[in-house]
Amino acid sequence: MIVERAIFAIKPGTSKADFTAAYALAKPHIAGSKGFHKIELRQGVENPDSWLLLVWWDTVEDHMKGFRESDAFAEWRKHLGPFFASPPAVEHYEETI
Repeated sequence: MIVERAIFAIKPGTSKADFTAAYALAKPHIAGSKGFHKIELRQGVENPDSWLLLVWWDTVEDHMKGFRESDAFAEWRKHLGPFFASPPAVEHYEETI
């Protein structure tokens, strides 16, 4: 299993309520994807315009090919994309211990 880590830089002045409402609409589109296990979203403490997204997948391919190349990803981005100040920084991590 791998973990996707994405850092979202949200446009300054965006309300937490607006962003979390959009996330609630977007979440079912990723949660229904092949290889998906779990998702967490956390707001930055020192920088509230920074959000950390963690998604557990079976494989990198489930994320990068299965989800990112699907209609579900387009729906995900439709809800969240307008809030991004810059493209999300995404990396994948594997369990080693």
